[in-house]
Amino acid sequence: MTGLFLINILLALAWGAVTGSFAEVNLFFGFVLGMMALYIIREQVGSDRYLRRFWQIGTLALLFIYELVLSALRVAAIVLRPKIDLKPGIIAYPLTVDRDFEITMLANLITLTPGTLSVDVSDDRRTLYVHCIDVPDKQATIDDIKNGFERKILEAFR
Repeated sequence: MTGLFLINILLALAWGAVTGSFAEVNLFFGFVLGMMALYIIREQVGSDRYLRRFWQIGTLALLFIYELVLSALRVAAIVLRPKIDLKPGIIAYPLTVDRDFEITMLANLITLTPGTLSVDVSDDRRTLYVHCIDVPDKQATIDDIKNGFERKILEAFR
């Protein structure tokens, strides 16, 4: 996997050398061209999983941007209400991810989303404690995380 990533970077650098420009946009274009080249020869070099992983990481990033905007709008609506009626709380989220990297990524994505904050991980690494500014339904919040960020993390990194 990392070998194909290095090959893709070398293809991008080769593109920069051929075109005579090492500008970021040109190198990015060379990287995309390298990905397309690896896609064309995917059966010979086994790059099918590599390309699929890039796609899944991209969809995780898009999900994060979507959740970021949606949560920011929710928090803004809470702040602008004349009477704030909140049910804040800490939920115990049962983790499906078990690798340190995946737990850290999930905790950071939750923390970076407005209105939520990852507080702690249990010693056995099976539970993530999350503070939410408004938790009308704890199970719905758990399901949102499980079907959103955690599912996309599992798809991208397993």
